[in-house]
Amino acid sequence: MKSYVHGYSEREAERLYDQANSVRELLHHDTVYPASCRVLEAGCGVGAQTVTLARNSPSAQFVSVDISLDSLEKARALADSKGLSNVQFRHADIFALPSEEEDFDHVFVCHVLEHLQDPVGALSALRDVLKKGGSITVIEGDHGSCYFHPESDKALHAWNCLIQVQARLGGNSLIGRQVFPLLKQAGFRDTRVSPRMVYIDQSKPGLMDSFVKKTIIPMVEGVEAQSLQIGFTNEPSWDKGIRDLHRVAESEDGTFCYTFFKAVGVK
Repeated sequence: MKSYVHGYSEREAERLYDQANSVRELLHHDTVYPASCRVLEAGCGVGAQTVTLARNSPSAQFVSVDISLDSLEKARALADSKGLSNVQFRHADIFALPSEEEDFDHVFVCHVLEHLQDPVGALSALRDVLKKGGSITVIEGDHGSCYFHPESDKALHAWNCLIQVQARLGGNSLIGRQVFPLLKQAGFRDTRVSPRMVYIDQSKPGLMDSFVKKTIIPMVEGVEAQSLQIGFTNEPSWDKGIRDLHRVAESEDGTFCYTFFKAVGVK
């Protein structure tokens, strides 16, 4: 991973928490692990997903790893504040995990592969630490699945700047549509993918606020400096695009649609 496109600021941590909370039921109503099993959460970040995992499966044991020490401290503090005792946090790189082969019953990875230059290599490394017959769960978004109204050329351009910046950094924000072939290439079998679509209009003001205003728009705003520096946009175009995205969240006729892809494969 060349660089995490969204950065490691306090604002980004809050955005990740808002995102996780707003789509928790959509993504995790069926994320449950058996008692006494060992689950590796690869790339836990600030713990936005960790809390849900640990609460959904209180009798399972989780080992949550991340390459960022600062993010791990935030994740540990969050887990402590929630009184969670079934999670251990470790500093580790997915490509060099400090675990024996076939050490885990299950693996969970969410919003991580999109930031990696070698997602198949990462999945292969995770497969190595998974017991035979164990499962991997992968959740990724796909920025190409984003639709909104009112739509404008400038808003679309700002959104596409996010896609281009992430690609420039070696990532792939269109990876959601690829999770099936990626898992297949990494040697997993019996893979099943289920699209999880978020549709929001003003009949869901809470979700419009938490997902669009506090998650999506800040995610786009976070690549402003990179987009201007690289030359993907200019200030007037960028400013107009961000204003138009805010209009989607604030106007009475605003609607927003986005799709996540959740895949489960078996070793």
